[in-house]
Amino acid sequence: MVRDSLLSREIGKLKDQLLILGGEVERALGNAVRSVEDRDRELAVRVVEHDAQIDRLEVDLEEECLKILALYQPVAADLRFIVTVLKVNNDLERIGDLAANIAEYTLMLNGEGDITFSYDFATMASKTRQMLTASLDALVNRSSEIAHRVRMADDEVDEIHCQMYGKVEEKMKVHPELTAVLIKHIGISRCLERVGDLATNIAEDVIYLVTGEIVRH
Repeated sequence: MVRDSLLSREIGKLKDQLLILGGEVERALGNAVRSVEDRDRELAVRVVEHDAQIDRLEVDLEEECLKILALYQPVAADLRFIVTVLKVNNDLERIGDLAANIAEYTLMLNGEGDITFSYDFATMASKTRQMLTASLDALVNRSSEIAHRVRMADDEVDEIHCQMYGKVEEKMKVHPELTAVLIKHIGISRCLERVGDLATNIAEDVIYLVTGEIVRH
């Protein structure tokens, strides 16, 4: 009984750490997107620098998971939750990296002059941010219904990303002098598309957590 109480307390701490990491990653992504929209160099620099803090939180959370596995040898639902946290932890750290990458593109684009997007950046950025938030909500509330909605939303993000390639190619033909800028646009779109993929991974892990069903394939 004492062991179960201690394990329950440790899992509660784990949830708190995961929520802190998720909040920091959401903030980083939001600031990265805003740095692009506002051509805000200072904000972009802060996002890049903030990535080190996200990395530290990710390492701390992983160490906490491994400690619980070693000390308590959890089974059933507790084990499934800790395995899910380990996977989500990794995906959140990667999203943090992508936010930093987007901010780095802001810094590069600020030196290029033209930053007018040839695709629907605002919609794509909004959808990926919503997917990340919803995937974390699904985890906190253990909601497979929300998780399934995240999976469906990924198709919309992928479609915008695919359309972007054709639009960039057309613009390059008309304005070859903008090739360097447009290649960076491709990079930003690719980062957002990957955020959508990782949010989907989190949603799929939630479905596994709640139902035991593996839906990755």
